[in-house]
Amino acid sequence: MTITVHHLENSRSQRILWLLEELGEGYEVRTYKRHPKTMRAPRELRAVHPLGRSPVVEVDGHRLIETGAIMDYLVVRAGGRFGSPADMDGAIRYRQFLHYAEGSMMPPLLALLIIGKLGLLGRPARPTVQRMLNDHLDWLETELAGRRYFAGDIFTAADMMMSFPLEASRARGGLNESRPNIIRWLAEMHARPAYQAALIAGGPYAYA
Repeated sequence: MTITVHHLENSRSQRILWLLEELGEGYEVRTYKRHPKTMRAPRELRAVHPLGRSPVVEVDGHRLIETGAIMDYLVVRAGGRFGSPADMDGAIRYRQFLHYAEGSMMPPLLALLIIGKLGLLGRPARPTVQRMLNDHLDWLETELAGRRYFAGDIFTAADMMMSFPLEASRARGGLNESRPNIIRWLAEMHARPAYQAALIAGGPYAYA
């Protein structure tokens, strides 16, 4: 059965294409363009799901939303490939980062995006939000100091989940070479053949 990914350009859904490429799954991409001025998703996505957001994945007769939940389903469906490490510490880190990416890391990044659109009105809030994001980046730098990947010594879906917030941090959140462990990790993720294949499948992606 063909897996259909409703993919919004320059969005979280790029991670789903990447996972499917890593798994070697066949899939169909339906790409949606953002509004050129507001950068919001088009109304057509509301015909797919009432929230009008991406990703939405149609698989096995289900219509799934939420990147982490979709990844979890696809990993289980593939027999656990790119899933939790076998050791307990790795399993805890895997589950933690699978949810942390959206639950903790994305809110300050979204706040920075909104602040940027407010111009002078948003300027007073930027230092406070940037400090919040810096706390995350400082912690993640230490997390990658002693291991190659976020869950442990093997590449997992947790790394794929963490890619978008760290790419966004690189683009607009002040992430630079002062945090070499994160930069090393990002370079390694971008060099993976499946990541490169997903870029071709999804079209232009501003964060690669």
